[in-house]
Formats: sequence, structure tokens, C-alpha cells
Amino acid sequence: MLLQSLLRSTAAASTAARTRNLSSLRSNLLAPTAVAAAAVLSRPYSKAKTKTTTKGKVRGKDPRGVSADDATRPEDASSAADDDLNVEFELPTDPLPVTYDPALDVGPGGRPLFSFTKSFSSLGRKDACTYVDLSLDEWKAMLPEGLPPGMVKEFEETRRCAVMVRQSFLDLRDNFRYIVDPPIRTGAKNSKRQIVLDGPVSCGKSITLAMLVHWARCEGWLVFYVPKGREWTHGGFFYRAPYSDLWDTPVGAAEILQDFLKFNESRLQQLPCQIFDPIPLGEGAGVGIMKGVDSMAMPEGSTLYDLIQTGIAYTHAAVGVVVRLRKELSLVKDIPVLFAIDQYNNWFTFSEYQEPVTVRSCRPIHARELSTVNAYRSMMHGDMMVGAFSHSTAVGKLRQELPDVPLDARVMLPRYNLDEAATVCHYYLRQRLIRHETFSEEKWKKIYYLSNGNGSEMRWLAPFI
Repeated sequence: MLLQSLLRSTAAASTAARTRNLSSLRSNLLAPTAVAAAAVLSRPYSKAKTKTTTKGKVRGKDPRGVSADDATRPEDASSAADDDLNVEFELPTDPLPVTYDPALDVGPGGRPLFSFTKSFSSLGRKDACTYVDLSLDEWKAMLPEGLPPGMVKEFEETRRCAVMVRQSFLDLRDNFRYIVDPPIRTGAKNSKRQIVLDGPVSCGKSITLAMLVHWARCEGWLVFYVPKGREWTHGGFFYRAPYSDLWDTPVGAAEILQDFLKFNESRLQQLPCQIFDPIPLGEGAGVGIMKGVDSMAMPEGSTLYDLIQTGIAYTHAAVGVVVRLRKELSLVKDIPVLFAIDQYNNWFTFSEYQEPVTVRSCRPIHARELSTVNAYRSMMHGDMMVGAFSHSTAVGKLRQELPDVPLDARVMLPRYNLDEAATVCHYYLRQRLIRHETFSEEKWKKIYYLSNGNGSEMRWLAPFI
């Protein structure tokens, strides 16, 4: 009993000291007004649910962001002390000003905050560190496969569907633009057909990839966009392919085909199939192998749309159609074809599937052993392809030299630099995440250096100014 009393008193003392040190750190690094904000943060808090309108504006249901149940539920002293380390500031709920106001849309140095365009094609170096404002409907129309989670969270908390044009995005866009339309000037830098976007956490890899897909589709390109590569290795049925040593995932394959049709249906109806070899059949989702038939032939004159519809209609052929589609897209020459894969790092580690080895043991199945991943993972070809690592779905540290990837393909995407951070903070000021009366250059620089240019951390710290 004496030992338990000593341990409880020691734990209480360490918790109190940790809380005092955290309060002192916030007081020193942030503005004096953060002390008042810290008092607000000491209350029990649960993040308010949000609702998105058709215009892309998000408003909280409860102005305080605290439900009645949360306010009345007693909190344990020790858990409350731990929650102080993971608090979140209340989202603003006051009405936003008009969409465009010259008096408010001012960036660093008095420069314009927005670039008025509906496409990323016309943007140049002079437009770097400006925002492009699109509606949520426009984003969903160009990216019906889904938006990156980081982009959705940015839109919700800023209550506006605008993205900042960074120089790193312009370089990536021009890299692929010069492949299709080489510049006339001599001495232009050689472009890369295969690129792997890498970089620290929350440096904007997924958002940059989504902007690239938006631009390519506005240019009329055929884009095979995978916003969630992790779903290729997780979930659904899996079977040993009877025609190879790989594993089939028919449910995931059908979803891949359906996503690809969402934006490209009209274009695929105009592209004829160029391979007419029989499509191998595997096990269907929950229905087993088709008896007496092991392949399916595509009739002469079929289009890529017909090929995809076959894979959706017949679950036995879904995986075979996805593999065949990869070969067909590499033969398309009438229009540029781009493969854009987010969460690409999940294709170099183990999937969630396991193969029984003995009665008491299973062998984990690697992503390369899946038929769909095996067909699309490699970059050792002449097609244009860009993959983005996602550290939010990280499953371990990968080596520098990846299999099936060129040695010079990796491009490191940096976090915000000082100029970009200035633009971001002025944008948050415009969206009232930061109060005008407390905003100053010294204070936003403290936020920048405290977060080390991490975009999500800057957004979280902005209300403390």
C-alpha cells in the first residue's frame, strides 16, 4: 500500500510538471493572446460535426463545438491532463465575407491573394504563392474517384475549396507538359516520364498529385487516377489465381474499373481494343470458379469501354480485365495517357492478406503477389506515370532504391518555405482563422518556425495567433 501511494503521488507530480512546462512553452512561443486561448482549450472538447454545401463552404452545427453530453460527463483527472497534449482549437463559425473583396484578398507585400482561373494550365511562375479558388462541385467533377483526405480537411477548416499554387507543382506540371509538347527553345532540361513524389509528412504530396490530375484532364488527357492505393492491398475477397502464381482480388478489381469509368466513359467509347487474346477467368467474388470455362474472348471491334463493362458484369473476369486494361492503355497513341497513383508506398510492402501454411500458421502475402498491383506497380516502361508516397498510411521505412522503379525517379517535395508560409497565413487571415487585430509578421513567423513548415500543423496553430 505504501508503494502504491508513492507511485500515485509521483505520477501526479510528473503530470502537473508536464502541464506547467507545456503552458510555459505556449506562452513563450506564441502570442500573449494564446494564453487566453489556452484557457478555452482547458475545457472538455469534442470536434463539431460539419456539413458541406454545394458551394464547398463548411459550417459547424454547434458554435461551441461541445455537445451537452460532453459538457456534463465527468472527466478523470489523469485523462484530462493527457488530453491537454492533444487539444484542438474551435473552428470559426462566424459568417465569412463576400467571395471576392479587393480590400481583403491581399497577400504578402500587398500582392493579389488569388489567381482568377478555372484551370491550372495558364499559370506561370508569376502565379506561384497564389491561391486558385474552385467550388467543391468542380473538384468532384474532375476527380470523381475521390479527393485526398488532407485536401478535404483543408477545405472543411478554411471553409473554402482553394489550393495554393506552389513552384513545386508548376515544375511537376511542366515536366509532363514538355513530354507531350516539347519546348522550342534549345537546352531545355530533360523531362522524366516516371516520377515518385516523396517528402516529409504533410508536405502536400497528395494535393500536388490531385492538382496534376485536374490539370491533365483539363488538357484532354486520359488519366488513370488511384487516390487510395492502399485499398488495392486491403479488403475484399482474395483467391489464388488458377492461371498464375499470383493472387486475385475480384471485389477490388471491380471497384477499380468502376472508378476509371467515372470520368473517362465518353473517351473510352472512342478507343478500340488492340489486344484480342482471351481474357483468363479466375474465381468470382464468393461464387467460385466457372465450370468448363477458363477464358473469355472479346469480339472484334470492341472498345475499351466494352472491355471494362465486361469486367464489371462478370466477376470472374474482373481481375483479368484490369490486367488487360494496363496493356491496352500502354498502346494508346491518339491522346496522352497518365498513370497517377497516390499511396504508392503501400505497393512495396505486405498486404493484409495471408496464406495458410499449416494449421497454426499463415504467411503474409506481399503486395507484388497481387495480380492488380503486379500489373500496375512497375515504372520500367515508357509510359508517363507518377506515384506519391503517403506517410499517413506508412507501413515501414522503404529503401532508397525501390524495385521496378528507375533510380532517378524519386523527387523530394519540400514543406512550405518562408514565402509560401506567408501566403498561407494571409489566406488564413482572409478566411478568419486568424484575427486581424492580432495578426503580425512576427507572430506568423513564430507559427512557421514552430511547425517547421508542416502544413497541417500550421493550420492547427493559426487560431492561436
